[in-house]
Amino acid sequence: MARGLSDYELMVVTEGTLYVADIDTKYEVKAGEYLLMTPTVLQHGYRRGACSFYWMHFNYHNNANDHRIRNEKELQYSPDTLLLPRQGTLASPDRIIILMKQLQDSDRRYREPNLNRSLCTAILCETAVQSTLYRNYGSMNSGQQIFEDIVNYINWHINEPLPVYEVAAYFGYNEKYLTTFFRNMSGIPLKQYILRRKMEHATAALTETNQPVSQIAYSLGYSDVHNFTNAFHKIVGLSPTEYRAGYNKRNVFRV
Repeated sequence: MARGLSDYELMVVTEGTLYVADIDTKYEVKAGEYLLMTPTVLQHGYRRGACSFYWMHFNYHNNANDHRIRNEKELQYSPDTLLLPRQGTLASPDRIIILMKQLQDSDRRYREPNLNRSLCTAILCETAVQSTLYRNYGSMNSGQQIFEDIVNYINWHINEPLPVYEVAAYFGYNEKYLTTFFRNMSGIPLKQYILRRKMEHATAALTETNQPVSQIAYSLGYSDVHNFTNAFHKIVGLSPTEYRAGYNKRNVFRV
């Protein structure tokens, strides 16, 4: 079976092996892999085989009208650039298949071009970020990004108890793994970092407000003021009352 291919075709194999070729190259695409074929005067199967696959046709145009295929050495990672290798293994094929099914259903039910284009774009983006090439580029700063996301999460939820297992669950990681990761990134364990951040807020509240110690403890997620006092003493070296009194004396001395 042979034909000309006037647009782009993305194929995702779910079972068996697909043997397909263009005018220059023969491709062997196994289950869990994808192939992006570009427009060609000859698309054909070159070997018999049993397989199942999803496919999607689409057109691509950009302002520069530049459709050439680049080799990996030419590619430069950018948040505004979609890197999609011609062929690769998918990390989570099921995610692509779900989007493919959504596109099929959308086209049959609505036949709305804008919706179809959006789903098509989502499929291409999902395929790209699952490719080895994208992971190699994207992983360069992924550790720092995850670390910053954790720090931001702690800052936004500083008034909650914030046990480590809860933070780990939110980000989808094992508690032990996240603790080790955070220590490697910051130099201190995650539990210790959370405690320090809470006590930084506590010292500010003790020196800048007249709130009772019990209220400050409650505002930082402590249900027991004694636990708060013990934690504060562990980090600061003084009780909350001693810290507030000592700060006031220093202010008077400076005046």
